[in-house]
Amino acid sequence: MASPLQSRKKSVDMAAPVLRVSRIRRDPPPPAKEVTAAELRERDSRDIVIGIITFALALFVILIGFSKGPGWSPSQYTIHINDSS
Repeated sequence: MASPLQSRKKSVDMAAPVLRVSRIRRDPPPPAKEVTAAELRERDSRDIVIGIITFALALFVILIGFSKGPGWSPSQYTIHINDSS
C-alpha cells in the first residue's frame, strides 16, 4: 500500500488570531483626464442640439402617422398581375 504524499504547503491554523493583510500588489488607477469648461460647454451644446433634432424628428413622424393613418386602408390598393407568357 502506498503512503500518502507529503504536501509542500503548511496547513493553516484557523484558530490563530493573526491579522493577515492582502499581499496582492495593484497598480494605482490612472489619473483622471481633466476636462476644461470649454469642452463641457461644447459637449452640452452638442447634446442639446442632438436632443432637439431627435425630438423634432419624433414629432414629425408621429404627425405624418396621424395624418396618413385615418384616411388609409389596404383595400384602397389593388394589385394587377400581367401574365406575359
